[in-house]
Amino acid sequence: MDNHRRPDSVSGVETPGPRPLKDVAAPHWLRQLARLRPAPADWRLAARAALAVAVPIAVGLVFGRLDLGVQASLGALCATFMARSGPYRFRLRRIGFSAPAGAVGFLVGGLAANHGWVAAVVVVALAAISAVVSSIGANASAAGLMLLVFGVLGTGQAGVWHPVAATGWFVLGAAWTLLLAVAAWPVRATVPERAALAFVYSRLADLLTVVGTRESGFARQRLTAAMNEAYDALLTARSRLEGRDADYRRLFVLLSETTPVVEAAVALHNARTPPPGGLVYAVIALGAAIGEDVPAPPLDLVDDSPLAVALRGVARELGDEAPPVPADRPRPDRRERLAAYLDALRPGPATWRFAARLAFCVGLAEVGSRQLQLDRSYWVTLTVALVLKPDFGSVFARAVQRAVGTVFGVVLGAAVLALDPGGWALVALAALFAGLLPVGQARNYGLFSVFVTPLVIMQLDLGQAGSWSLVSARLIDTAVGCAIVLVFGYLLWPGSRTPRLGTEIADVTRTLAEYAARALSPDQGDWSASRRKTYRELSDLRLQAQRLISEPSRAGRDAAAWWPAIVGLDRITDAVTGVAVDLAHGSAPPGRADVDRIVAALDEVGAAIREERPPRDSPPPASPGLTAVTANLLALVDALRGPNLSGRRR
Repeated sequence: MDNHRRPDSVSGVETPGPRPLKDVAAPHWLRQLARLRPAPADWRLAARAALAVAVPIAVGLVFGRLDLGVQASLGALCATFMARSGPYRFRLRRIGFSAPAGAVGFLVGGLAANHGWVAAVVVVALAAISAVVSSIGANASAAGLMLLVFGVLGTGQAGVWHPVAATGWFVLGAAWTLLLAVAAWPVRATVPERAALAFVYSRLADLLTVVGTRESGFARQRLTAAMNEAYDALLTARSRLEGRDADYRRLFVLLSETTPVVEAAVALHNARTPPPGGLVYAVIALGAAIGEDVPAPPLDLVDDSPLAVALRGVARELGDEAPPVPADRPRPDRRERLAAYLDALRPGPATWRFAARLAFCVGLAEVGSRQLQLDRSYWVTLTVALVLKPDFGSVFARAVQRAVGTVFGVVLGAAVLALDPGGWALVALAALFAGLLPVGQARNYGLFSVFVTPLVIMQLDLGQAGSWSLVSARLIDTAVGCAIVLVFGYLLWPGSRTPRLGTEIADVTRTLAEYAARALSPDQGDWSASRRKTYRELSDLRLQAQRLISEPSRAGRDAAAWWPAIVGLDRITDAVTGVAVDLAHGSAPPGRADVDRIVAALDEVGAAIREERPPRDSPPPASPGLTAVTANLLALVDALRGPNLSGRRR
């Protein structure tokens, strides 16, 4: 660990000397609620969303059946909710799971719509099924959300459409959105994966440019995220090809050659040693060659630094045909894949607890809206479903953001309908709001609510055009739904405000100990895989902490108290990576006893976190090469003994 100026990992403010981890500030929960994430706008995705939702309405307008166009646009909206940029197979699977689930929910909800309390029971059952299905994985989670959301919307179509006919137009709109998402697949098959890999080099250049400055820590985190996304894209694509596609094999080889480049860059970041400008130019040039699918240009990579050696490997792969790759093992047959799916469908206690929580709140919404005889009461249940859906962060934060965003969105959407715009003006407004959905979704859930609410109002309440009463009705529905979630799903629900970060931090510490044991040993083996696993778990841990910090409960205060420990684990991981890179390029390995001391100290930290006690002192390693690892480990122990976590233990 250096003794120069370094950044605060949260605020980015430069301070003299290495800051004690217990003094690292965590963001204030209220500021987190209003914070817009610095995500770049994906204008291609925005354009696809605008076309997906607006074109069905426009076609219906041209043929004099605006009602049919609006009905098809509901299916397009379902697919648009889950549309993402990325590999075409990823797009196909995400929409291919979500849209049929939404159609099934829409059909079931429509069939139950005219049967009184039976409809309420059906919606509660859909909520429980949605929660259980969501535990399988990311795509299943998206499908579970669409099953519930459009099941609720289906119950609101009573007397408007025959359920089967309405579902047919719904499916047509969803198919149109899927076509937009994958239309360029035949001619741009590897472009998303290639772009993901080229983006890694863009982030590499960003990091190498700011090494030694206060922006270096943030640049390193962005590089880790880009590398994870590239691995996800390539591994997912290649797993479906059975090893027979030459283009994907070549990209995967390039990704493998990129790993040493990333490791060398992280080592320079940890040592705060800027590379020569020629190496930064080489990174930029190689990234451009990968993105354009051309051979590497002539580069001056004559020195023997780890970064130059790694870049020569990438340039060699770009200039020559990739070496043959052994065939993948045979793909599992249908019976084996079915067994794997059934294993994933075995939910644990946490899943069942959440299913009960979601079903209970949805049931309260159904009972409350019917007893209060609210107009279009399904909006209350829809609010509960969107706020309380699992794996989307803090329930408290989403309820507040949903409420505030919906206030603005309801006023905007109801005002649009009250003014009763002409047909083509309606198409233009639908395109505008739909195009803004991906932008809001990437920045802030409240902003997303501002854009999606007027769009849904325009689609579902077109028959009330010219009426200002819609404003107060939607505001009341939203307020009731958010109140149910905050009171019964958050404040009163057992365990909803119980801190959970301690166990997760202990698990990441165990992973880090395994990484250190492998990466610091003379026989490192495949230590890069262990490094990726550690950085991925750290990234998830940071995200979970940042979500909990936005809660004003004990969970939020605990997340703020644990933040210095998370920063400490991050720094130790960087230090271990720096030593591992040096070992891979011929440095003398540390003694086995010293490595064991590092691993034992990390195990002691994890045990102390689980047992809620201060960690015991461990004898420091004597190897000079482990100085940075030791210094950061001592800083982590100091943070765990600091006043924040001591107060948490009391």
